[in-house]
Amino acid sequence: MSIKPLEAQAVCARDDLLRDFEVELLRQGYKPSTVAKKKKLFADLNDWLQVHELSAGDLSFQLVDRFLFDRRSAGYSRHKTHETLRPILDYLCRLKITPPLEAPVSPNPASAILDRYRIFLTAERSLAMVTAARYIDCLRPFLSQRVLEGGLDLRNLKSADVTAFVVARCPQLNAGVAKLTVTALRSFLGFLHLDGVTERSLVHAAPKVLRRRLAGLPKGLEPDQVRRLLAACDVDTAVGCRDLAILTLLVRFGLRRGEVARLRLDDIDWRAGTISVHGKGNCYEQVPLPPDVGYRVAEYLQHGRPTHAKERTVFVRHLAPHHALSTTRVSTIVADVARRAGLGRVHAHRLRHTAATELLRAGASLPEIGQLLRHRRTATTAIYAKVDRDNLRLIARPWPEGAL
Repeated sequence: MSIKPLEAQAVCARDDLLRDFEVELLRQGYKPSTVAKKKKLFADLNDWLQVHELSAGDLSFQLVDRFLFDRRSAGYSRHKTHETLRPILDYLCRLKITPPLEAPVSPNPASAILDRYRIFLTAERSLAMVTAARYIDCLRPFLSQRVLEGGLDLRNLKSADVTAFVVARCPQLNAGVAKLTVTALRSFLGFLHLDGVTERSLVHAAPKVLRRRLAGLPKGLEPDQVRRLLAACDVDTAVGCRDLAILTLLVRFGLRRGEVARLRLDDIDWRAGTISVHGKGNCYEQVPLPPDVGYRVAEYLQHGRPTHAKERTVFVRHLAPHHALSTTRVSTIVADVARRAGLGRVHAHRLRHTAATELLRAGASLPEIGQLLRHRRTATTAIYAKVDRDNLRLIARPWPEGAL
């Protein structure tokens, strides 16, 4: 099918396509003013194809680049990126008028081994896709040093090569990223041995990064700061209603940002008063749903969640298209609300620490806190013993008499 208007029949087909496109955007929740702009952009694309004697079936990533370049050259200040064309291209692709448009991928000698490693992490080690992606990003500088004229050289990898990379690379990184880099490198070296690429395991060739466990203190918010944070959400707006529900889940449950983003409508059992949390390692765990948390989530679902949203996730974008919120967006919501509340820079994980410290103040034991936070090891929960001042006073030794 072509949208090139050479005859009256083609013009009618184009008009029908534009009307259907308008209906589709309105159904997705786009505002009428935005729909009008998208239709104008659609018409501009059609005209450009006509001038160059092309049809929609000829569209490719490179051809879209040419169209956008011509728009910029013509002086257009808006609607000149791939993102603005995305609704149009997705619509034409669903109708099978255009093929799926993907950015050209430059050939990379490390792509094959990294694809196998990604499958190993997600299938064999049950890592989340986002975690696997972080591991792979940390490995790219290491693999770039192993690219030779004949391709990627990993069979001749030696312990000295691994050590030299860590010693040269890690001092340039902060402690957290350096530790993650070494963790990813050790995991990858173990995979290379299991995959038969290297004859022996080189895991121990990567030196450890000095970062003492439990050295710091968990930085939770004080009760007054929590009240200010929640009060900074305008519950009279749909966005404020959504943000308050997210913050309440983070503060009361100590959920991770990814667990909030992955929460689905089917995970909430309103009659039983429970929520199924999709946590790390593809584990589902049920936690009780307190009335105050349930009230905030129900308020959002009834009055704040877009009616056009097709996603089954609880929290979705407020602006069309109403896709599920990403984990990064959950973090930025916390940061934006904290900034309005005058609390400075606050990350989503800090609210997890807040939930734990609040439980300590209420008299909960460390095993109980570990159960709520769904820690697999008791050592992970042990860091909160350092902020339990009441119990620490019981074991404090008296100051020696006569000491300076």
